[in-house]
Amino acid sequence: MTTPEILLRGSGLTRRWGGVLAVDNVSISLRRGAVHAVIGTNGAGKSTLINLLSGEIEPSAGRVELNGVDVTRWRQPRRARAGLGRSYQRTTLFPGLTVLENCRLAAQALQPRPWLWWQDARRCEESLQAARYALLRSGLDGQDQQIAGELSHGQQRQLEIALCLATRPDVLLLDEPLAGMGAEETRRMLDLLNELKADHAILLVEHDMDAVFRIADEITVMVNGTVIASDTPQAIRSHAAVREAYLGED
Repeated sequence: MTTPEILLRGSGLTRRWGGVLAVDNVSISLRRGAVHAVIGTNGAGKSTLINLLSGEIEPSAGRVELNGVDVTRWRQPRRARAGLGRSYQRTTLFPGLTVLENCRLAAQALQPRPWLWWQDARRCEESLQAARYALLRSGLDGQDQQIAGELSHGQQRQLEIALCLATRPDVLLLDEPLAGMGAEETRRMLDLLNELKADHAILLVEHDMDAVFRIADEITVMVNGTVIASDTPQAIRSHAAVREAYLGED
C-alpha cells in the first residue's frame, strides 16, 4: 500500500501578536485524496493557521512546504500560482458580474499578460477554458451566464470554490464553506468536496460537527492556539480531552 502524497506541510508553526500566542507550535500535513478538518471554539487559532499556510501572514516561527518546496517566506500570490487555493469565511465575489466572468478573472489572475494590452482579455481562450472547467467541477456549469449576486447562498459558496479551481490548485484551504447553509445545500457541498478530494489535498475549517464527522478523513482539534489531538474521526470522538474541551462532555 502506497503512502498518500503530502502536498502541504506546516511544521512547528507559531504566530505571536505582541504577548498573545495565536498559534503555538502547530504541525499539520495535508495529503492528496483526503479532507483534513480543523476544529475548535472561536479564538482557538483556526483562521490564523489557515492564514499562515496560505501566506497571508508570516509565522513568528516554523516552516511551510508546498509540494516539497519551502514556501515559508513566499507571499500569498506566489503560493497561489504554485498550486494553493483558498476560500474565506465571507464571500469574496464580484456580485455584479456573471458566474463565468468571476471564474475567468480568477483564471486570468494566475497568468496575467500585461504585454498583450491590445487583446480583449474577455476572449482569452485559455482563461475561458480554465473557467468552464472550474464551473463544471463545482456543479455550476449550467449557470455560467447568471449574475453572481443573484445566486443562492449555497451556490455562491460553490462559486467561491470554483474560483479556487480556476487557478488549477493542488491544495484547497476552505474556511467555513458550510456557514449559513441549510441541510440540502450542506449535502451538495459535502458531495462536491468528496468529488474534489481525489485530485486535491483539502483543509476544512468548520463548526458544523455533523458535517465534519461525515466528510473528514483526519481531524485536528485546537484549543487556545495549540493542538490537543489529531487523529481519525473515530479516535477524535472518543478522545477524553476533546470531549471535555470541545464537545462539552466529561
